Order: sequence, then structure tokens, then C-alpha cells
Amino acid sequence: MSAQPTIAPAKAAKPELPPVKAVRRSFSSPLASILVVAVTALWTLPTVGLLVTSLRPKGDVASTGWWEAFVHPDLGFENYRSVLFDNSFGTSGGLMPYLINSVAISIPATVFPLVLAAMAAYALAWVRFKGSDTLFFVIFALQIVPLQMSLIPLLRLFSGGAHLGSVTVIPALNLKDTYLPVWLTHTMFALPLAIFLLHNFIAQLPRDLMEAAVVDGASHFKIFRSIVLPLSAPALASFAIFQFLWVWNDLLVALTFAGGNPTVAPMTSRLAQLSGSNGSRWELLSAGAFLSMIVPLAVFFALQRFFVRGLLAGSVKG
Repeated sequence: MSAQPTIAPAKAAKPELPPVKAVRRSFSSPLASILVVAVTALWTLPTVGLLVTSLRPKGDVASTGWWEAFVHPDLGFENYRSVLFDNSFGTSGGLMPYLINSVAISIPATVFPLVLAAMAAYALAWVRFKGSDTLFFVIFALQIVPLQMSLIPLLRLFSGGAHLGSVTVIPALNLKDTYLPVWLTHTMFALPLAIFLLHNFIAQLPRDLMEAAVVDGASHFKIFRSIVLPLSAPALASFAIFQFLWVWNDLLVALTFAGGNPTVAPMTSRLAQLSGSNGSRWELLSAGAFLSMIVPLAVFFALQRFFVRGLLAGSVKG
């Protein structure tokens, strides 16, 4: 009598992970961590080389590579003193006045569109009026207007006004040799994107919270100041970082509206001019370039936690 065949019990199938958790587990693997560290190191290497070069003496920079500083260290801040305060960098008083100009341009050119866009985004998201959707789509469509094509018309508008035949529509604003043209230009071109991004964030705020505030007798200004602004801090900080970096690193607008006047020209325009006349002074140019990076880095690291929260806002529902 033959023995009855036995069948091994089937192994329980492992439950499939949701796609989000599967991707998260893949990026959390040791191999992915090693890859991220390697890419980060390669990405940071040029910045390290720029910093080391800016701290080395002129003779060492001209004769050896920056990596030699780790073998024969001879570092100091003499290059930064020369760049900021001495006339040897091609300008009276060094780059300090241009650094102050960059700060004076970047902060208002970030705050103005941020405030205006936040108020406009709240109005378009929660204050219903006839044509609000059409207005929102028109503002969104303004993002396609190229900045380069608008600079000369804006420059003529600021300097000579707008005329329709013999009729003056907009008088000459006489904004020459001031920060106002740069502020206005950056504000105008930042508003469409800022309104679009902030509108999408503010529109997702809980409706029950808004209705409860209205029942309690809160005005729109009260709701905006006490509820919308605190809850929108991650989105506001994210846009503030992008806008500040854009304005600080801008060269085209600076050359068009402020490049010809040293009293209002930012660091980017001055460094561009000096890269030709001081092309052989690598130690000074690297110090000036690294100075232009310090403030954006400080702003980014100061607002980093808000930036990450702003990027992740709305990606997880819980």
C-alpha cells in the first residue's frame, strides 16, 4: 500500500507594501544612504575649494592647487579684508558698499511680493466675488511673460512715463539712482508665481476653521492675520527663500536698473565687472564670490525647517 503524498502547507504570502512605503524603504536602504552621501560630497567639493582658495595667500594660489592647503596650511582672512575694505579690489571702499546695496535690495524685494501675494491669495481663495476665478487664471497666465522682453519697456516707463499721443497716461517717475526700480521690477515679476503658490496652500486650510471665525464675528483682516498667516508660515517661508535667493543672485535686473550707479549697484554687478579686470587675482575673486554666498546660506539654514515643512505641506493627509 503506497503512502499518501503529503503536500507542504503553502507559505503565507507577504502583504505588499503600499507604493509610498515601498519607495520610502528603498530610499532608506544603506546603498541609497551611501549614494546620497557621495553625491552630497561631490556637490559640496567646489564650494570647499572656493573657500580654501579665498583663505590662501596670493603666491600659494598662483603656484599650487587648493588641496595643497591641507598639506601645507597657510590660511588667513587677509583676502577678505582687502576685498571688503581696501581700494585694491578696484573700487573705493572695497565691496562693503555693494554688499550693503545687495541687502537693501533683497530684503524689500522679498517682503513686498510676499505681503501682497499673501493678501491676494487669501482674497482669491476665501473671498468670493464675481470674476474671482477669471482673475486667478489671468494672474496665473502672467507667468509666461518673459522677464527679458519686459526690461526695456519698464526702463522707459520708469524714466519717461507712458504717453498716448500728446496725453500723458503715466508721468515720469524719476526713479533714477534709487532702489525703487529694482524693488518694483522684482515685485511685479514675483507676484504671479507667489499668488499661485500661496493660493493653492491657503485654499486647502480647513473650511470649518474659517466658518467658525466668521460665526465669532471675525473680519477678513482678523482671519487673515490671526489664522491664515500662522498656518501659512511654511509656505510663506518657502517662497521667501526662493525669492531672496533669486533677487540676491540676480544680475540682469541689477545691470538694467542699477548697474550704472555705484550707490545702488549690488554685489553681483560689481563682481561681474571685476572678473575681467582682476581675472588673475583668484584669491580676491574667490573671496568676493564666497562673500556673495554667505548671506543666502545664512537665510536658507535659518529658515530650513519652514522650507521642509512647506515642501511637504499637503503631501500627506492624516
